[in-house]
Amino acid sequence: MPKQSPTTTVLLERELIIYLRERSDVWQCRYKVDGRWIRKTTKEHDIEKAKLKADRLRIEDEIRAEKKLPLITRRFKDVALATLDEIETELKQLGIDTTSRKYKDYYTVITNYLNPILGKRYINKIDYDVLDELNLKRQELMGKMPTRSTLLTHNAVLNRVFKQAQAMGYITEAQIPQLDVKGKKTVRRPAFSYAETQKLLSKLETWKNHTNNKQSQVMRELLFDYVCILLDTGARPGKELYNLRWQQVEPKIDPIKINTGKKDKRGKEIVETDLRRSVLLTVSGKTGERQTVGHKDTVLALTRIAKRIYDVDFPAMYPLQNVATTDNADIVIRTSNKCKPTNFNNMFDKFLVEHNLAIDPITNQKRVLYSLRHTYATFKLTYDKVPIHTLAKQMGTSVGMIEKHYSHLNIKDAVEQLRSDESRSLMSMVTSFSDMASNKAKLKNIR
Repeated sequence: MPKQSPTTTVLLERELIIYLRERSDVWQCRYKVDGRWIRKTTKEHDIEKAKLKADRLRIEDEIRAEKKLPLITRRFKDVALATLDEIETELKQLGIDTTSRKYKDYYTVITNYLNPILGKRYINKIDYDVLDELNLKRQELMGKMPTRSTLLTHNAVLNRVFKQAQAMGYITEAQIPQLDVKGKKTVRRPAFSYAETQKLLSKLETWKNHTNNKQSQVMRELLFDYVCILLDTGARPGKELYNLRWQQVEPKIDPIKINTGKKDKRGKEIVETDLRRSVLLTVSGKTGERQTVGHKDTVLALTRIAKRIYDVDFPAMYPLQNVATTDNADIVIRTSNKCKPTNFNNMFDKFLVEHNLAIDPITNQKRVLYSLRHTYATFKLTYDKVPIHTLAKQMGTSVGMIEKHYSHLNIKDAVEQLRSDESRSLMSMVTSFSDMASNKAKLKNIR
């Protein structure tokens, strides 16, 4: 016989069970009446009280069954909870647990919005007037006008509940209202222009050393490197990089010879070598595990971090040698004294305000660390030869999301009109900091 979960208690074998859902300390019960499994909440947090309540619910439903009364009420809340159980069963049959994005969306929408607003109403009495009331009260709960994408998610959940009610025989298909979407349009996301990105990096380079507090300086140095990696990879700020370990960093070089067109004293053409250093990062985040590529700026940032932590120098041909190894499980984004940041949000916000970069003049929205991801996407679509499908894979998102949020760039046209690796070239001017005067001249020529 399979071993029971510690959050499951069998009161009557194959007849009455109480259990806890994930993210909830309220006991649920499942019992069989008239050959059917019925699922309900006991509304109890104490297990002993839950046992008594579960047994009482079972007895009440047995009496209802004898009287030929429906075992699950027609109230919206009961049908919605039955819907969650149905989805949970479907996912388990597919080998997917309830941490999946789909279940989380349904659980959040039902628990936080639909049940609080519609829970006590009968499912067959929900008409367009009730849905208008839902829209008003939902906006009050959110404290803002929901976006179109949010409403689409809510409507998908609501339709699933109506279909569940139809399957139970509580409503007919003709009684299911047609749901529309009148949410606020998704606004253009705040990003940085090239000039602003240059200012951001150059000022951040100076700012990190302008403090008398040693610990503050250490964290500012780490923030600078963190920003460089975000701008170079398009990773999501937060745990995608915070949880990155050196064993998930794979350095690569792909050297090429470059004919300079210049000659040495003996009349021979000078040939230079471009190591084309890069790293393959295995990150985990919102959409699960994926691999993302970092180029020169990421390699330089990781090298600076490794030097501070391990106090070592690396040969040019082998960046991060003996550090980025399969047996090094150390966290990457940390200081030399192994201090791992909880988040850089406040420090980055303070820096942006001090340097007049906090507000995007185009959208009039506040910029945050996530704006670096939007900047990356904008640069890749506008300047570099990056097909949308490739960019979606690199950033761990969908083609549809990119088209939705960056449609103002005329993406499909831009991809065909791109010009070499201009963005990385311009970014390298800033992050190298070797010759600012030369950089200005190069930038002028490119423009």
